[in-house]
Amino acid sequence: MKPETTVIVDRRPLWLLLFLRGHRYFLLAGLAGLGLWLGSMQPPVGLSLPGWHALILFIVCVVLWVFQVIPLAITGLLAIAAQPLLGIASYQEAYATFGHPTVFFLLGVFILAAAFMRTGLSTRLAIALLRGAGRNPRHLVFRIMLSSAVLSCLMSEHAVAAMMFPIVLEFARALTFIPHGGSYGRLLFLAMAWGCVVGGITTLLGGGRAPLAIGFLEEFSEQSLGFLEWTALILPVAFVMFGVAYYLLLKFFPVDVESVEVVDQALQKKKEGLGKVRFSEQVISVVFLVAIIGWMAFGRQVGMASVAILAVIALFVFNVVRWVDLEKYVNWGIILLYGGAIGLGTALHRTGAGDWLVQHYILPSVTTPWALVVVLAVVSVVMTEAISNSAVVAVLMPIALSLAPQYGIDPRGLVLLIGAGSGLAYALPMSTPAVAIAFSSGYYRLREIALPALLLHLISLGCMLAAAKWWWPLFGIEVF
Repeated sequence: MKPETTVIVDRRPLWLLLFLRGHRYFLLAGLAGLGLWLGSMQPPVGLSLPGWHALILFIVCVVLWVFQVIPLAITGLLAIAAQPLLGIASYQEAYATFGHPTVFFLLGVFILAAAFMRTGLSTRLAIALLRGAGRNPRHLVFRIMLSSAVLSCLMSEHAVAAMMFPIVLEFARALTFIPHGGSYGRLLFLAMAWGCVVGGITTLLGGGRAPLAIGFLEEFSEQSLGFLEWTALILPVAFVMFGVAYYLLLKFFPVDVESVEVVDQALQKKKEGLGKVRFSEQVISVVFLVAIIGWMAFGRQVGMASVAILAVIALFVFNVVRWVDLEKYVNWGIILLYGGAIGLGTALHRTGAGDWLVQHYILPSVTTPWALVVVLAVVSVVMTEAISNSAVVAVLMPIALSLAPQYGIDPRGLVLLIGAGSGLAYALPMSTPAVAIAFSSGYYRLREIALPALLLHLISLGCMLAAAKWWWPLFGIEVF
C-alpha cells in the first residue's frame, strides 16, 4: 500500500508567482529598456555623446552589481564589450584595460595564495598560530582572531576564511556545541570572520579592493601607493579595530565554558597529519618572502605586477605546483570583474562623463572637503554590507577621483578611505565571503550580532576619519 502524499496548494496570486519566478528577467528587461530609452535621448548640455553613453553604461553596471542579477564578473565583461558598440571607445582602447598592471598583480597574488593552500602550508601556519591557547577559552578566541588577521595580511581574506572554517568547526564539534546553543560557539566563528575583515585591509594582499582602488588612482592621475606605504597608513586603523572587535566580542558574547583543552588535542592530531615540512612548502615560503621584499623595495621601480608574476614563474621553475591544481583555487571571475571595473572607470574619465556628473549633481550639494570625505566614508562602509566590496570600489572610485581636484583633496586619501572602508563589513552574509562563511556555520543569527556590528561600523568610521585627519598628513597626504 503506497503512503499517502500531501498536496499543498499555493493560493498566492498568479501575478505574484510569475514575478517571483521571473523577477530577474523582468529586471533585466526593464534595465535594457531603460538603457535603450536613455540612449535614444540627446546628451545633456555639456556632455558629449560618448560621455552620455558611458554614463548610461555606468548606471546599468551599477544596478547589475548591486542586485547581482548576473555574476559580477559577467557585468565586468559587459563594461568592456559594450564600449565599442556604444561608441565610447575603440575596441583596442576598451580591451587594453584588461592589460592594466593591477589585473596582473591580483592574478599573481591569487596564484601565490592558491599555492599556499594547495600545498597545505596555509594550514600549517594556521596551526602554528593557534597552538598555545592552552585551556583558557579567551586565549583560544584571541588566537583564532589573530591567526585570521595575520593570514589575511598574506592572502585574500576569503581564502583565509575558507581555510580556517573547517578548523574552527572542528573545535566547535570537539567542544560538543549545538548550533545556536552556546555563546562560545558564536565567539569562535565571529572571531574568525572579524579577524579576516580587519587583517584584510592591512596590506594589498588581503583582497582585491585596495589594488583595484590604486588601479583607478593610476588611471586618473600620475600618483600611486606602494605596498609598504599602504600598510603604514592603514596599520594603526587595523590595530585599533582588532582590539575593539575583540573587546566587543567578549562583551556581547560572554565565555560560557571553563576549558578548551580538547582543542589542543585536535590541533596536535592535525599537525601530525601534515607530517614534516615538504620541499614544496619550503620553496613557497622563500618565494613569498622574496616577493614581499620585492614589493616593498622595488614595487615602485619595476612595478608590483612584475614582482608578482616573477614570483609565480619561480613556483613553476622549481616545479612545486601544477597549473591544473591552481585552476581550482584561483578566482578567475574576480580578475574579470577588476578588468571591467577599471575599464569602465577609465571610460568615464576619458569621455568627461565623471567630471560632468560631479559638476552637476555632487558639487552643488556637498560644499566642503570635510563633508565630502565623511559622505564618501559613510557610503563606502554602508554599501559594503549590501553588495560586494569590490563593486563598491568600482562604483565610488571614479566619482571620488573626479571630485578630488575640485576640493583640493589628495586623491590618495580617497583611495585609502574607500579602498579600506569598503572592506570593513561585519554583519550581512552578502557583504564579504568571510562573513558569509562564518554565518553558514549556523552558530549565530543575524539579530544576535546586529548591535555589536553597528558599533564596529561607527568606530571604524571614526578610526578612518581620525587617521585621515592626524595620521595620513604625516606621510604628506592631506585630506581635510
